[in-house]
Amino acid sequence: MSTRELYAHDPGGPVWEVPAAGAARFGWDYDDGRTRLLALYQKGKDKQWDAAKRIDWDLESDPYDPLGVPDESLVVHGTPYWDKMSEANKRDLRRRYASWQFSQFLHGEQGALVCASRIVESVPDLDAKFYSATQAMDEARHVEIYSRFLHEKIGLLYPVNPNLQSLLDDTLRDSRWDMPYLGMQVLIEGLALAAFGMLRDTTGKPLPKQILAYVMQDEARHVAFGRMALRDYYRQLSDVELREREEFVIEGCYLMRDRLRGEEVLHDFGIPPADAEELCERSEFLQLFRKLLFSRIVPCVKDIGLWGERLQRAYADMGVFELGDANLDLLMAQDEEIAEELDARRFKEEEAARTAEVAEAIAQGARETVADG
Repeated sequence: MSTRELYAHDPGGPVWEVPAAGAARFGWDYDDGRTRLLALYQKGKDKQWDAAKRIDWDLESDPYDPLGVPDESLVVHGTPYWDKMSEANKRDLRRRYASWQFSQFLHGEQGALVCASRIVESVPDLDAKFYSATQAMDEARHVEIYSRFLHEKIGLLYPVNPNLQSLLDDTLRDSRWDMPYLGMQVLIEGLALAAFGMLRDTTGKPLPKQILAYVMQDEARHVAFGRMALRDYYRQLSDVELREREEFVIEGCYLMRDRLRGEEVLHDFGIPPADAEELCERSEFLQLFRKLLFSRIVPCVKDIGLWGERLQRAYADMGVFELGDANLDLLMAQDEEIAEELDARRFKEEEAARTAEVAEAIAQGARETVADG
């Protein structure tokens, strides 16, 4: 079955074209470059992995409850709409919400793949080109993973959310070489990390937990890359240039906060757009989720030097200003540790299973010898 047959709605034409702008930049300085970026490049090479082997794709997954998160996380839970739903409707709702979430992850990862490739082309520094090349491989792997999960485990996809598409469009159309960093590494990747983390920590299903933990291990490096490159560059910009980039951040943050809510799923169950919007606004879970979405973005924006008065007011209006003091390095270190602990636990369980299998084979052999004797 082709991907297009699995879409809940028509995704439009087979290809979305964004006119390219800006120059391809070559650098003739082949010296070592910045130590921090080269160390990150080495780490990017060392940490490559095979999604077909590291993830246990044989794990069972219920397409009608693929994430195993509490029903309280659904914005219709506890409302008259929920009370009127049959059990079959509720099962389908869980499936569609999971499909919508992972579909946006998938489309965002393809955007990250394109942006990483754009950075290789447009960034002037060779050390940044080196690292971004490893990130392009990471993003290709993430597209592979989310696509496989949606195709094989859920069997349903949603088209890209128009507002995510709009942010991708703004990021890719800008001719300034730093904008793919800012739009993708800081905003979209930062939002994705928070969403991945919340699901990773709440899902009771082993397969999505593996997927999210291992993808987040990669993403921690990507955000570190964006911080390093932009912090160095933004120190050189004028106040006017910094304010232009802050305006981009403000618009992108409001867009993500107010529009990435999964209302398309509610429309599929006949809930009118006005009611769907009101349900999203009133949902306590979604209010918490929207705030947590900025836990990686706000400290990163502050760290790279975009912290003007208007941006601070915008974050205060969103109720996330205090997140500027969050320890981003600690969050990223935790992402790395969780993936490593998951690996260690899996390998220990697999070794124990192999040991038991060998012991049983020896015992069986002994029993057969006794029987023959």
